[in-house]
Amino acid sequence: MEIYLDANATTPVLPQAREAALAAMAEDFGNPSSIHSTGLKARALMDGVRARARRVLGAGSGRLLFVSGATEGIQTAVLSSLSALRDRPGRPELLYGATEHKAVPEAIRHWNALLGLNLPVLAIPVGRDGRHDLAWLREHAPRAGLVCTMAANNETGVVSDLDGIAAALAGSPALWLVDGVQALGKLPLRLDERRIDYAPFSGHKLYAPKGVGLLYVRDGAPFTPLLAGGGQEGALRAGTENMSGIAALGAVLAALEDGGIFRDAATLGAFRDRLADALQQAFPGLVFNAPPDLCLPTTLNFAVPGVSAKLLLDLFDAAELRVSGGSACSAAKAAPSYVLEAMGLPAWQSASAVRLSFGPVADAAFIDEACARIRVCGESLRDSCLSPGAAGQALPADGLTRFVVDGACCYLLADAASRRAVVVDPLPELTGRLAQWLRCQGYALAAVLDTHSHGDHASSAPELWAAAGQHAGDVDSLGWPHDAEALALGALTLTRLPVPGHTQDSTAYLLHDAASLRQVFVGDTVMPGALGRSDFAQSAPQQYAASLARLAQAAGPHTLLLPGHDYDDRFATTLAVECDAQPLLADVLAGRLDAAGFAAAKARLEQGLALTEYQTVACGARVDGGCLLASSELAVDALRGLLRRHPALLLVDVREPYEQRLGQAPELGSAVRREAVALSGLPDALARWLALPADTPIVFFCRSGNRSAQAAQALRRLGRAQAWSLAGGLALWPRALPAQADAALAI
Repeated sequence: MEIYLDANATTPVLPQAREAALAAMAEDFGNPSSIHSTGLKARALMDGVRARARRVLGAGSGRLLFVSGATEGIQTAVLSSLSALRDRPGRPELLYGATEHKAVPEAIRHWNALLGLNLPVLAIPVGRDGRHDLAWLREHAPRAGLVCTMAANNETGVVSDLDGIAAALAGSPALWLVDGVQALGKLPLRLDERRIDYAPFSGHKLYAPKGVGLLYVRDGAPFTPLLAGGGQEGALRAGTENMSGIAALGAVLAALEDGGIFRDAATLGAFRDRLADALQQAFPGLVFNAPPDLCLPTTLNFAVPGVSAKLLLDLFDAAELRVSGGSACSAAKAAPSYVLEAMGLPAWQSASAVRLSFGPVADAAFIDEACARIRVCGESLRDSCLSPGAAGQALPADGLTRFVVDGACCYLLADAASRRAVVVDPLPELTGRLAQWLRCQGYALAAVLDTHSHGDHASSAPELWAAAGQHAGDVDSLGWPHDAEALALGALTLTRLPVPGHTQDSTAYLLHDAASLRQVFVGDTVMPGALGRSDFAQSAPQQYAASLARLAQAAGPHTLLLPGHDYDDRFATTLAVECDAQPLLADVLAGRLDAAGFAAAKARLEQGLALTEYQTVACGARVDGGCLLASSELAVDALRGLLRRHPALLLVDVREPYEQRLGQAPELGSAVRREAVALSGLPDALARWLALPADTPIVFFCRSGNRSAQAAQALRRLGRAQAWSLAGGLALWPRALPAQADAALAI
């Protein structure tokens, strides 16, 4: 059973609301504008819901319109305000809270431009507590034409000081819009008692369906219809009314009035305190991003030092706890929270924030289960050595793990038998995380190696040695021990191969086991779809061709090469794959191009290279002539068919260990083989999968299908056509399928 803790984004529909919506569709389906009995019944239903809404909102006077939701209400209010400001002398300012939902400033900018007003638009600053700067507002109030604030913030839950704002606006000619979306059912708004001109509300934030909402307009406030047409809603909002949505909203408001389902503020506050305690127990060092005493009793916004928001979201989701990283409308953009940035919080907090929100119908059993799962999440993080400062109980790590920061790759090679590890191409952003991992696992550093020196920064190897509490010893500039021919790590051995070109000191590290060469860390000498650029001051362009020939002799065409940069999540490559994709590489290795010609051709490619999408220096020019690979996505029905043909397919869970501990893969037939290989460990498993019979399908899955798609595409690029990704991942995997004749598939 999932525990839904993202109520500020949306809520399930209350059973009473569902019943009311169905009844409106089946019985009171009339058009409320019709004058026959069926239409009159629909009109009576709508008028009854409007009257109930007035009581709940404390809005005995003023207009109260049914709209599609808060966005429409905001657009209507802003259009109405700006239309009125066209006749006001001077250039009145348009003010909005810096932490407003994006719907407000975007509506202001849109209508300001469309109406040709071009009035100044200013953000009202907020303090560290998330509340508006009232002194700033008082200063600007005489020049304000429109002021937009929230009753409560959707990300942090911070409740605005509406009375303080009203006092700051005393004597101002400004119109005042208050976004009441998060306040409905949680705060008394008392609209009759305040000078609020416009207040939009959205039903789906309080157990009504999506597509229905309310807009309050104070008596005397200017009004311009957003929608003109058939004269519905007293000619204020055209379009036949959404009767099923209105009926459902009415059922929610009735439940709110009756008080039997919705919890009071004290109960909700106690629930929030219990959740806060569970979070602090699970994640030592956790900080709350807003003062709880100023927030809605249903919202917590927090960050854990050293743990990214994405990691926490994946962890919670694996435990069937649904939380978010901020506003649902911005969730796909993966950007730091502008709300927390406006509050002046440190960058790590705004980038790592997680929002937990529950609805006011939550009960004690729901909170009990949520707290239990939060604690389990904390245990999983500690056991995976990802909780800063925690000892952890992780099994000794063994093998290769890849980390990526803005396209740059860092590799951790661990040996469980000796409890020693080697880091290749350390990144400063990972120093704390790697040091924590070493402490938690009880591993010692055997070496920290760079594949080349860097022109724009020094290696972070000294910082990693210091953070691990160890000394590097007598090593060269790339971290290799002086006078050592090889580095032993349990049954594995590292040797080095000079490959000057990208830089004068570029070096490849060859990883051998007892039987063969396993992988080569090639740095930026060869990257998926590109060759490392050789136009830096420290480059050796005339030696590049000979280095590639030397690498080809040592590694052969099919040994996996692990790059220093991977901008397209390809994980590994081989010289055979790159020769097919890169004509320049193929020509030089086939002897069709000499060193001088190769250097000249590369120089032409590298003229005017733009920055990467991460705004970092591009380390190579793309010369990938290959075509895009066919889609590897496999829907559940297609998987069933594949399973009939290949009952012994390989199913691979590419979630991280902290997720795998919490969520089990759905059951398939007993013949299906299973592996758990985190995406970060993919380079370690690729060679093993490539050695399987060519007709053996490999199906990857993860939480959402994104990571499994990367794994399948990486394997396909290496020549494995029977690599697939489960479309939509576990998120779309049916909890139960209809009974099927095929007994090989049981989900």
